Amino acid sequence: MKAISIGLLGLGTVGSGVVQIIESHQDKLMHQVGCSISIKKILVKDTTKERLVAVEKGMLTDNPEDILSNPEIDVVIEVMGGIEETRGYLIEAIKNKKHIVTANKDLMALHGPELLELATDNQCDLFYEASVAGGIPILRGLVDGLSSDRITKMMGIVNGTTNFILTKMSKEGRAYDDVLKEAQELGFAEADPTADVGGLDAARKMAILSTLGFSMNIGLNDVEVQGITEISEEDLRYSKKLGYTMKLIGVASRAGDRVDVSVQPALLPEAHPLASVNNEYNAVYVYGEAVGETMFYGPGAGSLPTATAVVSDMVTVIKNMRLGVNGRSAVAPQYPKQLKDATEIFAKFFIRLHVQDEVGVLAKITNLFAEHGVGFDKILQLPLDEKESSEIVLVTHTATKAAFEQIIQKLNDYNMVREVKSTYRVEGEDIK
Repeated sequence: MKAISIGLLGLGTVGSGVVQIIESHQDKLMHQVGCSISIKKILVKDTTKERLVAVEKGMLTDNPEDILSNPEIDVVIEVMGGIEETRGYLIEAIKNKKHIVTANKDLMALHGPELLELATDNQCDLFYEASVAGGIPILRGLVDGLSSDRITKMMGIVNGTTNFILTKMSKEGRAYDDVLKEAQELGFAEADPTADVGGLDAARKMAILSTLGFSMNIGLNDVEVQGITEISEEDLRYSKKLGYTMKLIGVASRAGDRVDVSVQPALLPEAHPLASVNNEYNAVYVYGEAVGETMFYGPGAGSLPTATAVVSDMVTVIKNMRLGVNGRSAVAPQYPKQLKDATEIFAKFFIRLHVQDEVGVLAKITNLFAEHGVGFDKILQLPLDEKESSEIVLVTHTATKAAFEQIIQKLNDYNMVREVKSTYRVEGEDIK
């Protein structure tokens, strides 16, 4: 088989890792695919900038056409990020019969179905393993390893920035702003961390996971999203006191043909395996009707872990080239999208209230929950420094989201309730 030429879009953190792996693992790669692999051109914004890896000056270009229209390039690897401009590049590359490997979760969450359909029409591969959970082979696990099973639930930590922040806040008692600054200094958080701490990054990844796991076109707008910016030190302290750990959790569940997908801070029992996933690491639990529970764990970001997933996708593309089966791996969603409503979503809930410190308050609150068929698993009541005020912390038994929302609305109308300070879901109590 002739040597394979690669066009690389981007030479940042991940792109540098791709160059390193292709150059240093050449013997391994040749053994896998039966031919040599070389990077022919690399698209960068500034060809004079100093790079993290040494590359020949002649390989660098600031003209995308040197890659997209180059007949000598077989595979385009996209690690430049961005959405609309990058989408245009990939569309042109596919129309020029080039296979695509991308790490771009933003692009795939928003335009994945369109690009996959175009790739299939042009008999091109489009793989995107690195777009979710860095070096963890979760997408390949769903598409290949669990292809014979029916997935009922996926739950996990899919954003390393927020997991690093919550780990430090919980274990070291540090303030959010202080830990965020450290995360930025270590390269775990962007200068503008909004997409991470606001939950958007994780939501895009959950949309991709849900589309593959449930074989249904799940878009970003179908994901309920809440970030970590409102989590207080008191929330973390009470979580620990009640035997829980706070994590930003992505959950996608299916009951029959109806699904719900969310990203939000949640309390996990301290004995749950996800509770021990710390710092920048990611982990995803997958529940299948046949296999039961499986867990995928590893580094969720970083140059070489993410580049490993990218290069593994590249190897699959080249193997498909040898077999002559490119463009046949994408499978159209099997089911129409059907989302659960609030009466079909069940969970336990954590709630923290500031109330008037007087006789009968707890009884009235208990009666309100009982009217909606919701009982309590755990209750704490503590005095506050504020005059004639106390704090009540509750964990409910399993209830519908609809019932819980109605309860919160009524609590906000009660004069005796000074403030509903926070509410969170409790996840993972089915795993001991």
